[in-house]
Amino acid sequence: MRKSIKDVVRIAAEILPFAEPIYEFGSLQVEGQEGFADLRPFFAGREFVGCDMRPGLGVDRVLDLHAIDLPDASVGSAISLDTLEHVEYPHRAVTELHRVLRPGGLLLISSVMNFHIHDHPHDYWRFTPDAFRSLLKPFTQAIVESAGREVFPHTVVGLGCKDGTIPPATAAAFEAALKDWKRRWWNPKGSSWETAVMLLTPPLLIDLYRKLKRA
Repeated sequence: MRKSIKDVVRIAAEILPFAEPIYEFGSLQVEGQEGFADLRPFFAGREFVGCDMRPGLGVDRVLDLHAIDLPDASVGSAISLDTLEHVEYPHRAVTELHRVLRPGGLLLISSVMNFHIHDHPHDYWRFTPDAFRSLLKPFTQAIVESAGREVFPHTVVGLGCKDGTIPPATAAAFEAALKDWKRRWWNPKGSSWETAVMLLTPPLLIDLYRKLKRA
């Protein structure tokens, strides 16, 4: 879990109509992430189920994204953040997430493109914005945004709505908030000499800088 992704969750929780029960897939709080990776405070007082392929802190149910042991249309909303790069067959996983969601249910996902290998326990993929649009094709409505360089994003986020659409004003508010999130992630202190440095610095060094700041 990264601070930038927690910011996306905060934005989504404040704006979007997440129906209960809310399931997080990839909820295991790995070493060094204890407490920090807990998303429950964003959904206080609501039914929230943490799921992962392995038992541990933050995990209420052990479930495999390739074959989710839940009935059809039994999940109100689903969240899977910085997890799909660790899933061997991501299209199958998203198909399963679509299956277990109720009509009108939301799926919020995030992953990385320009990021180092990090095994939890495996690291298979990197995603472009178009890759997320492909993953979200089963959904009737999809919103995809990225942060970092346009030609080489660091982070990609996506939102899908199953068998329905988000109210236009709500969708517009979420997209506007994501645009602001993207701007703040790329240039958190406004136009300055730091902006020029960021534009001229190789992506690998920017990634190291972000990692050190737990972006």
